[in-house]
Amino acid sequence: MLVRAGVEDATLLDIGGGICAIPFALLRAGVREALDVDASVPYLEVARDEAARLGVGERLGFQGADFVEIAPQLPAADIVTLDRVVCCYADMEPLVRLSAERCRRLYGLVYPRDQWIERTVVQIQNFFRALWRNPFRSFVHPVAAMDALIRSLGFTLRSKVRTFAWEVVVYERGTRA
Repeated sequence: MLVRAGVEDATLLDIGGGICAIPFALLRAGVREALDVDASVPYLEVARDEAARLGVGERLGFQGADFVEIAPQLPAADIVTLDRVVCCYADMEPLVRLSAERCRRLYGLVYPRDQWIERTVVQIQNFFRALWRNPFRSFVHPVAAMDALIRSLGFTLRSKVRTFAWEVVVYERGTRA
């Protein structure tokens, strides 16, 4: 959906990019430069190695940190992406607000659909995580609240795709839906 919207010569901020699947795809599609912000050092190490292997290391930067904590220090980008990141934050509002504020044009998110089956699956996952003393938790946030927040920051919905469990959305700043 982002490539169809036009990414040529754009800048990208990918939040929680893991091993950088989205940055690699968008760099191949014409993005000029990208920054991956991820709190996981092992993911960043793998992504750096893969960037070097693909020959895009000079176009892809890495920042190891919790995005919400460093957001005010980061520059704006033409495109901001959060692929399965919102569901890792207990408090969705600062993550979505701060990331959308850093976006000049296209804002893409992938998050779990807000329906009973996803909420049930996440509750079961979190139960077993707690049982195994794993501090990580997943969350299903109200889609309507995310949409209202993003729209309040000057974006309109450009496209949406739903799978059984996930919703993929792309918003565009300052355009009509």
